[in-house]
Amino acid sequence: MSIRIPDVVGSIVEAALSPHPVDRYLELIDPMMTWRDLRAKVVGVDHPTPRTVRLTLRPTRQWQGHQAGQYVQLSTVIDGVRHTRCFSPANAAGRPDGDLELTITAHDDGFVSTHLRDHAHIGMIVGLGQAAGEFTLPTERPSSAIFISGGSGITPVLSMLRTLVAEGYDGRVTFLHYARTPVDVAYRGELAAIAAAHPQIDVRLHYTRGAEAEHFTAAHLDGIAGIDDAHLFVCGPTALMDAVNQHYDDSGMTQPLSSEAFTLAAPIAVDPDAPVDGELTFLRSGRSASNDGRTILEQAESAGLSPESGCRMGICFSCTAIKRSGCTRNVLTGETDTEADTQVQLCINAPVGDVEIEV
Repeated sequence: MSIRIPDVVGSIVEAALSPHPVDRYLELIDPMMTWRDLRAKVVGVDHPTPRTVRLTLRPTRQWQGHQAGQYVQLSTVIDGVRHTRCFSPANAAGRPDGDLELTITAHDDGFVSTHLRDHAHIGMIVGLGQAAGEFTLPTERPSSAIFISGGSGITPVLSMLRTLVAEGYDGRVTFLHYARTPVDVAYRGELAAIAAAHPQIDVRLHYTRGAEAEHFTAAHLDGIAGIDDAHLFVCGPTALMDAVNQHYDDSGMTQPLSSEAFTLAAPIAVDPDAPVDGELTFLRSGRSASNDGRTILEQAESAGLSPESGCRMGICFSCTAIKRSGCTRNVLTGETDTEADTQVQLCINAPVGDVEIEV
């Protein structure tokens, strides 16, 4: 087994500076001077629509790049508390300058997204995680592709489209996007320019608000040449995902379908008269709370704790912790788990009775 000399030196330096990691000292000189931590500086801020902010990030040397369609975890401090959320880069994979482009939509209940839209500025430093996720282009590019997105789900599929364009891809591409109104399409101008420059790329925009509001129907796929051989990529709200999946099943499609949700699916209905009892014990912090029926993550935050979390909808697995004892219920599937010493996701599991968790 080979050992990298810089890693050995870093470990020795950290041991000498104990109890604090070396990055805690380096950040006093320059927050972008890090040994282990991956961070990024905001070098560009734009507001392409009233609800969005487009950030250009310059990562530190640890950044390993992303595959088109993947997401990153971005963390920022708000009122002294570090919050982490997942966002998908919109730029093509392998951008020459190494910068990262995130276009973030501020949702009505989006605490972090709203903060970034209103307060992100050039020079701001954010924490960054390495790219992750399986929603990616296949290594062997498909003969043709259909991208279907809704709302903020446009970013990962736009990254895919930009990547194919950068590679000189000559297969047929249909880019189908759903937004509230024309004003809400952050990349409307660029999509029009791409379609104008590449005759094999067909861009179709639909709007879900107003007098002529429309949502996905099978008719929106009419006229697509070679649709039977096209690889489908779908990313967006639950309603859009469900509609596309239903059409896929009903029509007997057999070509590959890759998908990723960008919003939390509706929780399983719970009997409002069912008793909520028990105590939720956070073992590492020595705190406890009376179970109120919410997810473990929400109850932990209400108890003053700040467990690591990212997507808050069960995709990124960043908020897993060991359940030492008790029963939990998955709020998306309704399934219960009574096994001890097992990993559970805090954001989509709620305690049932007494539960002890390593938080």
